[in-house]
Amino acid sequence: MDGQIADLERKYCDAKDGVALSGATEISGYASLFGVPDGGGDVVMPGAYAASLAALAAAGRRVRMLWQHEAREPVGVWDEMREDARGLWVKGRVLPEVTRGREALALIRAGAIEGLSIGYRAVRAEPRPGGGRRLHEIELWEVSLVTFPMLAEARIAAKAGEAAPLAGLAEVFRMAGDEVAGRRAVRAHCEQR
Repeated sequence: MDGQIADLERKYCDAKDGVALSGATEISGYASLFGVPDGGGDVVMPGAYAASLAALAAAGRRVRMLWQHEAREPVGVWDEMREDARGLWVKGRVLPEVTRGREALALIRAGAIEGLSIGYRAVRAEPRPGGGRRLHEIELWEVSLVTFPMLAEARIAAKAGEAAPLAGLAEVFRMAGDEVAGRRAVRAHCEQR
């Protein structure tokens, strides 16, 4: 299977209002947007995932959640995946029991990871005038959490409720900085005597 994974194409999506972190570990959003050219000029067409999703469901299999397309680093599970008018919507859980999963959650919360990327094989495609392809049918293998998404129209967004813990963390750092500054002032005063 590693040889098969190595041969997969990858397409990045970074949806503005796409991926949201809710609760402690659940993420949801768009892994792919229809009709939007990516950095390579490819455009995924509506319905491109239908056959692949149906085949996976019939076989009782799931698309894998990977870290940066690395087959040896699954970081969670996709619990739900569907096409709608906008694109391929996904919902899953990042697993904190896995070291890389804990790291991924921290990076998502901090805003350092902002994208999703699909690993796929083009089953049916046609050239686009000016470059790239129209992808009419895709065999979907994996959706990865990635640092550099290819589709510029999208951004990962944490839910509004996620801002409060970060604000609390910012307060802890501010207080620590104040304490360090206070110690420096005391030391400087003592050194002057």
